[in-house]
Amino acid sequence: MNIPESTLPRVVVVGGGFAGVQLVKSLANKNVQVVLIDKHNYHTFQPLLYQVSSSGLEPDSIAYPLRKIIKKHKTTVFRLAEVELIQPEKKVIKTSIGDLQFDYLVLATGTKTNFFGNDNVKTHSMPMKNVPQALDIRSLILQNFEKAAIANTKKEREAFLNFVIVGGGPTGVELAGAIAELKNNILPRDYRDLNAQDMHIHILEGTQRLLPPMSENASKKAEQFLKALGVNVHCNTFVKNYDGKQVTTNTDLAFQSETLIWAAGVTGVPVHGLKADALVEKSNRYKVNSFNQIEGYERVFAVGDIAFMMTDTYPNGHPQVAQPAIQQGKLLGKNLLRLINNKAMQPFSYKDKGSMATIGRNKAVVDLKHFKFGGFFAWFVWMFIHLMSLVGFRNRVIVFFNWTYNYINFDKAARLIIRPFKK
Repeated sequence: MNIPESTLPRVVVVGGGFAGVQLVKSLANKNVQVVLIDKHNYHTFQPLLYQVSSSGLEPDSIAYPLRKIIKKHKTTVFRLAEVELIQPEKKVIKTSIGDLQFDYLVLATGTKTNFFGNDNVKTHSMPMKNVPQALDIRSLILQNFEKAAIANTKKEREAFLNFVIVGGGPTGVELAGAIAELKNNILPRDYRDLNAQDMHIHILEGTQRLLPPMSENASKKAEQFLKALGVNVHCNTFVKNYDGKQVTTNTDLAFQSETLIWAAGVTGVPVHGLKADALVEKSNRYKVNSFNQIEGYERVFAVGDIAFMMTDTYPNGHPQVAQPAIQQGKLLGKNLLRLINNKAMQPFSYKDKGSMATIGRNKAVVDLKHFKFGGFFAWFVWMFIHLMSLVGFRNRVIVFFNWTYNYINFDKAARLIIRPFKK
């Protein structure tokens, strides 16, 4: 792998997501050698993936090169690779480009889409967990508009214009709102030979309300906002099957649709080699103690979405969102330095900064500890927080410019089929 020789302790970090990047930053230019490994050469700001899917942003505005993040880190190295096996007793990891010795190993591999064993849905639906998948959804939406414009029958046309989103969490709600804006603002102008009223957006949620992790107030407001945009909301509804043409559910509802977007859950991405009982089988997350050490291992850690830290407040582990990952990565960096210097580590305590979701133009919901609100001010807060959270000044400027342009012109400028998608 051509890693520079060093007498410093080597910390290998697998994964360049929120947790991995924060950990690497906290170890920058300290007395450790850091090796960051990821199968992509960029960090993705996942909360804005839905805007790439719906033509609001180009992918390079929410992605940032990992090598650029570490360019001033004198003792940090990046390698583009996939980790295939951990040999903890030898302190070795096997990767797609060779083997690597470690002193401390941190797994920040995150999650992937969970289809809950439904192979048909997995084969025919569209997940949205990374940039290529978001671009596939963007291409499919635009291709469906083009196909609808030349469809021979009304039934065929409606199937191309029928969009089903499974999962009423923040991702599903935000995507539904963004696609509704395509229907209301773009379709009537770009596709004058189509009737926008023939386009239907359905969001299916298996529980009794949208945004189940958030307050009931947020759920009610989100449903009101979506319905005002023309989105059909179906709660207590889950998908039984999808063959690429028809969606069948546990109720009498069935949809003829060429597009089913799956945002209904995630599962961890563990690496082979650790003991089976170190994993929570249901969620594929590593059991960790309050210092993020994986159960049964002193020098192997897990942070972010892949870490299952059970507490009284979070008996099912911390929420698999950005803030726990960022906070764990930051603290673990300090704890590794403490461990190396034979000092006591500090236990992790999650500081919940609140939850939020946006539902189209001027509409969002925000849940803070003592304050819950929705509407324009919540939308403004959502925009500011997400803008400031982006990695890199350039990305912030580009996203701000795009948002300003889109807001003034009721437009989504990235309506490009760069890479046609084939099912």
